[in-house]
Amino acid sequence: MRRKARELAFKVLFEHLVGGVPLGEAWEHALELEEPPADAETRAFAERLVQGFLRHQEAVDRALAETIEGWSFSQMNQTDLVLLRLATYEALFEETPFPPLIEVAVKIAKRYGGEDSGRFVNGVLARLLERIEAGELKAVPRTS
Repeated sequence: MRRKARELAFKVLFEHLVGGVPLGEAWEHALELEEPPADAETRAFAERLVQGFLRHQEAVDRALAETIEGWSFSQMNQTDLVLLRLATYEALFEETPFPPLIEVAVKIAKRYGGEDSGRFVNGVLARLLERIEAGELKAVPRTS
C-alpha cells in the first residue's frame, strides 16, 4: 500500500511541479490511470505526502540543495528531482524507517527515471540519511 501511495504521490507531484498542471487536475489524472484503482488508505497516504511536501517545500528544497553537491535543481533529471523532494519530505517529516523509504524511492527511480536514476537517488538519499544521523538536519524521531 505504501509503495503504491508513494508512486501515486510522485505522479501527482510530477504533473503539478514539472507539467504545471493544477494540483486538482493532477490528482484526477493520476487516479484515472491507476490500475487497479487505489484504495482509500492508499489515496489518503499519497495525499498526506503531497500536501506535506507542499507545506514544507522550502525546508525540503533547502535540505536537498545542501545535500546534493555539484548539481543545481535545473541541471537534474526532473523525474529524479521530484522523487528526491518527495523522499526528502518523508525522511524529514514522517516517521517512516529509512531503509524501506530509500528502497522504494530507488525502485520508483528505476521505473520512471533515466539509466542512472536508481544509483543517483540512492546516493543522494544515503547522504541525506548521513546528515540526519550526524545531526546536521533535523528530522522527526523514528519509532522502532
